[in-house]
Amino acid sequence: MPPLPDALRPTAQRLFGERLELAERFVALLAEQGTERGLIGPREVDRLWERHLLNCALMTEAIDPSVRTLADVGSGAGLPGVVIAIARPDLEVTLVETMQRRTTWLEEVDAALDLGLEVVRARAEELHGVRTFDAVTARAVAALDKLSRWTLPLVAEGGALLAMKGSSAADEVDAAQKVLRKLGGVDPTITRYGVGEVEVPTTVVQVRRRATATRKGDARG
Repeated sequence: MPPLPDALRPTAQRLFGERLELAERFVALLAEQGTERGLIGPREVDRLWERHLLNCALMTEAIDPSVRTLADVGSGAGLPGVVIAIARPDLEVTLVETMQRRTTWLEEVDAALDLGLEVVRARAEELHGVRTFDAVTARAVAALDKLSRWTLPLVAEGGALLAMKGSSAADEVDAAQKVLRKLGGVDPTITRYGVGEVEVPTTVVQVRRRATATRKGDARG
């Protein structure tokens, strides 16, 4: 198992608290099985803490304290959904994933770590009009304009979409403005978390869903 680097331990302890051991067990599972099961690339094993676990755990700082239900769309290897569930045991976390082999992995992780997750095998669009959540997260799923079409309808009125993005975040927000407005997405913000703590801070685009605008957007759509 890739050890937690000493330089990152204070950040890991801050984010995971008493559940750091669970995060370490998740890293062990990813290191042991992730490559052979096609969940992560071989080069990612040695940087699981820096580029994946802490990168995802920092997303919890973008989650409003009032949030109780959260869906992670396109969970894949469990990044960020499983990590968020470890760091925030107060949340009811639903992992939405389309591929059977990945949902199987997520169910195995849930059983091994006893996280109380809900794993749903479905495309996000299949849940439109059926489920809503206080917050919806996504990491490396699609450009924001396409991602918002899939995810904003899952966000409860007054809730938020939290999308982890890279250096193109500002350009994606600009390109998605029309789609966001149509879907009731308002006040997009870009915030970096972990500056000075990790080599590559976590960039999160947050988009609120406004109730009245959503209804108008749905009517036009």
